[in-house]
Amino acid sequence: MKKLTSFTSYADAHKHWHPDKLWDLFDGNPDALNIAHECIDRHASDIERVAIIVVHADGREEHLTYRDISQESSRFANFLVEQGVRSGDRVAVMLEPSRSFYAALFGVIKTGAIAVPLFTLFGPDGIRLRVEDCRPRILLTHADKAAHTQDIAGLQTLVVDTPFLERLSHYDAHFVPRTASGDLAIFQYTSGTTRELPDAIRHTHKALVTLMVAALYGTGLRPGDRFFCPSSPAWGHGLWHGTLAPLALGLTIGAYAGKYNAARLLQALSEHRFTNMSAAATHYRMIRNAPEATQYRYCIEKLSFTGEPIDSATETFIEDLFQTKVCSMYGTTEIGVILVSYPGADDFEVKPGSLGKPIPGGVVQVQDAEGNVCPPGTVGEMKVMRRGEWVATKDLGRTDEDGYFYHAGRADDVIISAGWTMSAVEIEDAILKHPAVLEAAAIGVPDSLRGQVVKAFVVAKQPGDDILIQEIQDAVRFRLSQHEYPRHVEFVSELPKTPAGKIHRKKLREREMQLLQQTSTT
Repeated sequence: MKKLTSFTSYADAHKHWHPDKLWDLFDGNPDALNIAHECIDRHASDIERVAIIVVHADGREEHLTYRDISQESSRFANFLVEQGVRSGDRVAVMLEPSRSFYAALFGVIKTGAIAVPLFTLFGPDGIRLRVEDCRPRILLTHADKAAHTQDIAGLQTLVVDTPFLERLSHYDAHFVPRTASGDLAIFQYTSGTTRELPDAIRHTHKALVTLMVAALYGTGLRPGDRFFCPSSPAWGHGLWHGTLAPLALGLTIGAYAGKYNAARLLQALSEHRFTNMSAAATHYRMIRNAPEATQYRYCIEKLSFTGEPIDSATETFIEDLFQTKVCSMYGTTEIGVILVSYPGADDFEVKPGSLGKPIPGGVVQVQDAEGNVCPPGTVGEMKVMRRGEWVATKDLGRTDEDGYFYHAGRADDVIISAGWTMSAVEIEDAILKHPAVLEAAAIGVPDSLRGQVVKAFVVAKQPGDDILIQEIQDAVRFRLSQHEYPRHVEFVSELPKTPAGKIHRKKLREREMQLLQQTSTT
């Protein structure tokens, strides 16, 4: 019987879909399943198969085979067991993609302990909040970050670098995991602020099985792909979609370490002939602004993005550059991926600006405040059916007559002015079409007459002045409507972003409220 990876068309995706068929892609079963075995060990018999090409911002590269990672993660697992780490213990991993990161991550998972990826750019407060929340037995990091953990009581910190791994060479290079599909494997923090720590999403080993729905239909992974994801594995996209899913299929993947540089990424895409890439919308915007973008030849056949909508100007540029459609993959860390554009499916029309359609077997609706289905073109909240109940995504959206979904911003990103409901996403998209604009964010600010009006924060290629403000306002009036233009425009050098690279409109709203309060008290 053919596996789900044998089918590429949209029609076949739905015709042959059944959740039980996901298990055919793995060695394990509900009673015995381990993420490290499925992603690494079972592919290690081919001693030359490259698992990961780590592209460093400074120009270095690491080429790691499945055999390399299998043996080093097993030695790491045996070391951890000797240190007293047991099933259910938490072990934090705060490392950039590297030989050390993969040995540590999969070593932790092999033992039955719970891996907790942490972003390497966290400062002392960000580290402390997460450590105090998940209480890891050990924190694995590099020398520069170890200093930030010295004052956290009861925390054992280990510096994991190449010399450390070499000191583990006398440990057995084999380790047999003994976990079940329902055992906890990974705690994943979402990219909120350190002041308001999000809950850690608790993933079991079975999460790898359900993840393959997004892998097959959201990123379009198939055997033979050479896949690159520049997102940090500290976050859901970089870890699950960018690392675990493609490794589970035995692919060669690319990972990015260090400060993101679009030119460095493009060089790697070309030199190593990657055929499939999934990235954040921010990555694509930076590619668009890179002068080097047109200097290389690419082998890209499939593209996807997630995290936030991609503006239409960037979408057009990326499709012209790589000569293929860029496909949306929509979901959240909490609910998973629910809307996709089926990259690689020749019979699926990728509509500009859309989130695509539901995954096979998925039921998604746009509903009004009373829970009724909104007609096409009407904005409401997107909800997904789970276990017989509607689960809110906290995102606004709409559908069209063909059943495609479109994003209309976070529920708290709605701007209501003089009774008109406006989407920050649509306003930003219109602003970004101006050739002088690099980035834009729109929020609602208080107005005594209209309740709220639109304020835009703009990063521009040129000094901002009254002429540019007028051009931006006119562009929004022309593209959207007369009432949606930003009545206030502020030019800034950069926009606040979450650690995952999304524009942080909440911080902009908080800043405006603080300024308003200061003004009212003076």
